[in-house]
Amino acid sequence: MTEGDAREGAVALAGLCADCAHARRIESARGSAFYLCELSASDPSYAKYPSLPVIQCAGYEQKIESS
Repeated sequence: MTEGDAREGAVALAGLCADCAHARRIESARGSAFYLCELSASDPSYAKYPSLPVIQCAGYEQKIESS
């Protein structure tokens, strides 16, 4: 599996959260993955753990990858 394939899989499962600057992927001890929306800490209109996939979000900002 290439890096591009892995990213496409993540986007299919998580939607916008997969590459949002405000989302942090959390993995449980049992291997389940969740996306924590860090905007929820300052704005209660954002769910702490949104239902996935997220297809529309006013707070979405694409994460800038560092090389």
